[in-house]
Amino acid sequence: MSKRPLMMGSRLLLAAVSFAVLAACGDPAPAAPAAETAAVAPKPSDDPAWPVAAVADPTTLGFTAEGLAALDARFAKAVADQDFAGIVTVLGKGGDIAQFNAYGVQSGDPKTGTPMTKDSIIRIYSMTKPVTGIALMQLYEQGKWQLDDPVTKYAPELANLKVLTFKDGKPVMQGGQPVLADSSRPATMREIMSHTAGFGYGLGGDDPVNTAFRDQKVLLSKNLDEMMTKIAAIPLIYDPGTRWSYSVSVDIQGYLVQKISGQKFGDYLKANIFTPLGMNETSFILPEDKAARFADIYTWDKATNALKVTEQPPFTRYDTASEMESGGGGLVSTAHDYARFSQMLLNKGTLAGATIVKPETIALMAQNHIGDLGIYSDGTAANPGRPGQKFGLDFAVYTDPEAGQNPFGKGTFYWSGAAGTIFWIDPVNDIFFVGLVQQMGGSRPGAMNFRNDSGKLILDALKPAAAAAAPAAAPAKELEPAH
Repeated sequence: MSKRPLMMGSRLLLAAVSFAVLAACGDPAPAAPAAETAAVAPKPSDDPAWPVAAVADPTTLGFTAEGLAALDARFAKAVADQDFAGIVTVLGKGGDIAQFNAYGVQSGDPKTGTPMTKDSIIRIYSMTKPVTGIALMQLYEQGKWQLDDPVTKYAPELANLKVLTFKDGKPVMQGGQPVLADSSRPATMREIMSHTAGFGYGLGGDDPVNTAFRDQKVLLSKNLDEMMTKIAAIPLIYDPGTRWSYSVSVDIQGYLVQKISGQKFGDYLKANIFTPLGMNETSFILPEDKAARFADIYTWDKATNALKVTEQPPFTRYDTASEMESGGGGLVSTAHDYARFSQMLLNKGTLAGATIVKPETIALMAQNHIGDLGIYSDGTAANPGRPGQKFGLDFAVYTDPEAGQNPFGKGTFYWSGAAGTIFWIDPVNDIFFVGLVQQMGGSRPGAMNFRNDSGKLILDALKPAAAAAAPAAAPAKELEPAH
């Protein structure tokens, strides 16, 4: 894996092309070339209300009617079978929407409760992470940090962290306490963005580090400064760069955005991502006047063989009095808003005339940044290995879909949320998919594999001509940032 930092100029906004009138000698101004004067046709996504519904004839986007009908039927069956209480899905291709539907129940009784709607508000949990990554990369484009900078350059409180020692795969303990060693070096910004920095998280694991994250209530800190103080007092699990380990590092990224930009993290996101993209219902806080649209979380009750409403996990609360702005999992959003974010990613960084990041930045984020290390978690569970998958900068990437028997195009990048939400971006086939559910703590035995099943059905629904015409993904280049 190349370690050369990426070079990019300052972030540019789109500007209208104009022509100066020549005044010399009274000569008339030459006519501008037709290609430069022709008005740019508006795109559906230029409307901030987009997406509202699918196009009248989705086959014009390259899908078969039969394939989309099979996709719709599968989601309806998943609700009827109680795989999920409710689902919202958005399928985009070619710059517009092929399917936008809601199924089942948003809140209350899983069979008779309030119906799920296209504007239901959902906890997206770890689908917050790519949003945070885009924010940090905006600052990268401005030359304010580099990928191989030590994180301690921007967060000196993380200097001199200790690391667990292991023997036979288990932490070495002495007198009930872990035996610690000095870490070999500080983690780099690249490692902070690729979960190879060695931090714990507290969402699972019985090792001393993850236990300390839970005991210290790191994710329930009152603000990002308090969170960092707690993290600085907890050792690393692994030496930086030696293992891929799902971690608190994206919450650290939120702190870094705040520290480098000089803006409160949530204010930065609103000004630089949410407002430009028209993501007006994405926030760390749930306003009281929107509470009726907030979905419940469900779980599978083995005793009754049925879904039931379960308690919200304790690591997010969505109220102004107690909410830390968690870059790793704190946002609520809607299908509309995350579809706009996804279309921006598919457009290589732009939407509705706003450039959020450059195309080179999206390409950089969606390439392998962990070398030969293995990715073992998709944001919802720990796994021993995921063949054909690597990790970029706040995205997982299908580098060899066939190796893992995955249905996606090569180079598809994705992430998930703890309550079952998914999204994926397939640049080769010009497709994005957003699937929102609220399911935690277990599912019905044999339940739908939300990402893989939807991916297979969507790609099966492509017309042969559309699939054959899909362009090959261009290799990403890593350049040096401006200073």
